[in-house]
Amino acid sequence: MTYGWKVLVLAGLLVAAGCASRVTTVPPGTAEADKFLFDRGEAAFKDGKWTNAREFYRNIVDNYPQSPFRPDAKLALGDTYLNQRGAENLLLAANEFREFQTFYPTHPRADYAQLQLARSFAGQMLAPERDQTATRDALKEVEVFLQRYPNSTLMPQARALEREARDRLSQSGYRVGYFYFRARWYVGAIDRFREVLTEDPGFTNRDAVYFHLAESLYFTDKKAEALPYYERLVTEFEQSEFLPETQKRIAELKGGTAAGK
Repeated sequence: MTYGWKVLVLAGLLVAAGCASRVTTVPPGTAEADKFLFDRGEAAFKDGKWTNAREFYRNIVDNYPQSPFRPDAKLALGDTYLNQRGAENLLLAANEFREFQTFYPTHPRADYAQLQLARSFAGQMLAPERDQTATRDALKEVEVFLQRYPNSTLMPQARALEREARDRLSQSGYRVGYFYFRARWYVGAIDRFREVLTEDPGFTNRDAVYFHLAESLYFTDKKAEALPYYERLVTEFEQSEFLPETQKRIAELKGGTAAGK
């Protein structure tokens, strides 16, 4: 789905959500009506009643513009959509977090909004062999977080999400290279494997890349170029399904006993 279509779908969802929501009433004479609504929203949220929680939060956002609870209610709205999952809800979550950044760019929880925005795209990431547009969108938003909030207490979570997104992209690239490898088009495989290592040297599953890149070089009679990749696999990975075969290759290429014995 293109960005333009996503915007149209999102607009339709927002209209539908607005038409479907009922007015959350506050008992007459209630002091601090906004707090009453927020507390009710929090209780519903805690119980996983996402639709009910949204009604309370939405009432605050729409009807109490000066309320000190309004920023947190806006964030909580996004969280209800994010927790409910599903493609439509994730689009709505992203909209809430983007609007928060527009309305409250200097708010103390702006870092949280940015991280949740990234998560709303991460929730849409597809398997490595499928389109990776959502993965790239998630990575883009994580990078915004890393640049804007270097001292945030949420940095470990952001780094973990960054690694998840980068791993998904790298796995996608590796799958293409492996397809070429299986087809014995080693030139194409070599180019793709090297691209993965260049763009993401910290790829969690780079042992597979090292091995199949080395094998591709080995089978194209570039054994001197293959050896360093075999050795990097042994050096960087104490456990890998490719270790036994790698050690045999090293022994063969060095003309001695297998490394590590």
